[in-house]
Amino acid sequence: MTQHQFSFEDFLDLTPDLVCLAGYDGFFKKINPAVSQVLGYSEKELYSRPIDEFIHPEDRPVTQSQRDRLKERKPLINFENRYVSKSGKTIWLSWTSWPIPDQELVFAIAKNVTDRKNHESTREALLSSLSEKNEELKRLTYITAHDLRSPVASILSVFELLDLNKIDDQETRELIELISRSTRGLKDNLNKYLELIAEKEKPKSELELLNFSEILAQVLSTIQPLVSSTNMHIDFDFAQAPELHYNRLYLGSIFLNLISNAMKYRRVEVPLEVSIKTFKSEGRTVLTVSDNGQGMDLKKVRGKLFGMNQTFHQHADSKGIGLYLVYNHIKSVGGDLAVESELGKGSTFTITF
Repeated sequence: MTQHQFSFEDFLDLTPDLVCLAGYDGFFKKINPAVSQVLGYSEKELYSRPIDEFIHPEDRPVTQSQRDRLKERKPLINFENRYVSKSGKTIWLSWTSWPIPDQELVFAIAKNVTDRKNHESTREALLSSLSEKNEELKRLTYITAHDLRSPVASILSVFELLDLNKIDDQETRELIELISRSTRGLKDNLNKYLELIAEKEKPKSELELLNFSEILAQVLSTIQPLVSSTNMHIDFDFAQAPELHYNRLYLGSIFLNLISNAMKYRRVEVPLEVSIKTFKSEGRTVLTVSDNGQGMDLKKVRGKLFGMNQTFHQHADSKGIGLYLVYNHIKSVGGDLAVESELGKGSTFTITF
């Protein structure tokens, strides 16, 4: 039985990489079939014309500078430039080349990286588009927070003009005080949002030592009328982990959105119960917020739960923003968020800071 001897020529014929010998005079001296296949020119055309004529005009100067390096006996590793095929298509090639000075030749191997470069270009375009959208969102947030301060200030000035001593009904006085306190809380939050936008220009959002009980109390004071109207009972226990180094506005927003969602998606046939606890796990602080509300079918909402404008209940106030904000607050400083939920039994959000 005769054993076939696989030759180097066989290898050159079969490899998809472009292999060539080029002279210091700028012409191809020897090429494998892949060069013709990729560029679309016949061997005769490739041998008869200077290599520069096949290179993209914009890449000719940098290619020449790299050739000069080769003449200085310096190998060329992973140099990328563009060629133009006979059909006019741009081809990206990544070259590794070695000089053969005594023969004034260059031995070179190139890989066709056009697909990778196109993917990179698409990715860069998407990132650029995303960056523009983020800038638009930041401007919109700034404008909203800034412009809302004026009407809020006007409402507060009205409360300052009210003389509660002239109001005999105690329940009315308490209601006015609740509205006034909620409005002051709104004003404080708007100011914090503006400060946060300014902080975002810095490398890292400011972290500080926060007391869970204090932040929760501030949040509840701003939504006290809603809490009262829903007859919600909140049970909280921060004994195991009372404090956390975190961004104040983020933690307040997490409490506000999870509690607001619990109120929004409660079951009207049972009193709303919300349980908030913290504890330590493997050196990390964990916060859980549980409710006995409508719950969700996690199989149906998987992959969409924390997306912008994603809603899963037919509620007039559902905008699909709350969980998106919570998720991004947590992820922006390296935390994790897990959800357990069952239809008709409620949800538990577990945040590991």
